[in-house]
Amino acid sequence: MQHGLSSSRLCSRYLSTALKSHKNQSRYSSSTQPTFSSFFFHNAQWTGTNNHTQTTRLRKSIAELAHRPIPASNPPVPLSSYREIEPHTPVKLLKIYNQLSKSNLTILVVLTSMSGVALSPLPTTLPILLSTALGTVLCSASANTLNQLQEVPFDAQMARTRMRPFVRRALSPLHGLGFAITTGVAGPALLWAMTNTTTACLGLANIVLYAGVYTWMKRRTVWNTWVGSVIGAIPPLMGWTAGGGQLLPTSLTPVTLSLPPFLTDGATAAVAAAGDNPLAPAAFFMLLFSWQFFHFMPLSHLVRHSYAQAGYQMLAVLDPRKNALVALRHTALLVPVCSLLFPLAGLTTWVFAATTLIPNLVCARTAWAFWRHGGEREARRLFQHSLWYLPVVMGLMMVHKEGVDWLEWIGLTKAVVE
Repeated sequence: MQHGLSSSRLCSRYLSTALKSHKNQSRYSSSTQPTFSSFFFHNAQWTGTNNHTQTTRLRKSIAELAHRPIPASNPPVPLSSYREIEPHTPVKLLKIYNQLSKSNLTILVVLTSMSGVALSPLPTTLPILLSTALGTVLCSASANTLNQLQEVPFDAQMARTRMRPFVRRALSPLHGLGFAITTGVAGPALLWAMTNTTTACLGLANIVLYAGVYTWMKRRTVWNTWVGSVIGAIPPLMGWTAGGGQLLPTSLTPVTLSLPPFLTDGATAAVAAAGDNPLAPAAFFMLLFSWQFFHFMPLSHLVRHSYAQAGYQMLAVLDPRKNALVALRHTALLVPVCSLLFPLAGLTTWVFAATTLIPNLVCARTAWAFWRHGGEREARRLFQHSLWYLPVVMGLMMVHKEGVDWLEWIGLTKAVVE
């Protein structure tokens, strides 16, 4: 015996209604390119805030499906097939907090922050070093959690994010908000108490920019990537200021240039490396700012279909050619940043300028191939290069830190006393 319409006819009716609503939303002019949103359903149509008539029609179709009897060929699922939700044990809760904090990203943020402390010529202490690291972790955890809280409907539409804690309901939004507020208050407070006000303000600014401005801009303009790059360039500045360094030049901290030894008598480099030079945080900022494009542009190209599905305004979706050009531009910019800016700031010796030419030229060549061909293989290769690039360059910075004799430091040579 048949009750009502068959399931196939119901599905046909629902799809027909949905396609009609999609056709009404699309706008195409022969004189202009189709807009980004014309290829996708607007998320607001499911909430009833976009078009009342259209939403009513869709809800009516869904209600009809819900009230139709289930065919005999599809018996109801027994309760024994469902699994009871496990309670949150401390270990499980820590694992969820780790996912909310995006641990891999947070570790990278802490490493870049520590580079500012490690390369600073100013004296520091172990408590300052550890509190800077912990404060940076807390700020990053808060920013990432607040970001995920706002993007649940969009994360659910992308394969690479649909298993995030809030999407799979591993944690309630109220619990997650409490975690974000706790870490968001504790991070800047720790930085303020153990370092200084400037470092605390930078940590707070990172939370606001990432969870507020950047998250808001992702579905509105491609300039969100530039804001995200500024956010990624702030952590090394936090490390620099935590040790007492200044961000802007003053009468007490003027900008000094450490010229190559063959142009000076060797005294200029010692002067530049011995004190606070505002050119140093500028070098850190430019390195991390340009690296964000070098890293993100090929990644966004690889997952551009997911970004389009979720409605994110990414350059890889709207203009893949320009996306590759931006990656090439900033990858090439890393060459003068490493070979000129860092040695001039007195952070490294001029040997660093030569040793970083090899990784920089390898990456620039790969970025050129990505711009010329724009294929998946070139994008994946450039993205893989971005993963090893930053640790290698930071390691070379430490090896060639100005004023440090590592052979003497490990006890293989003795200091010469004049």
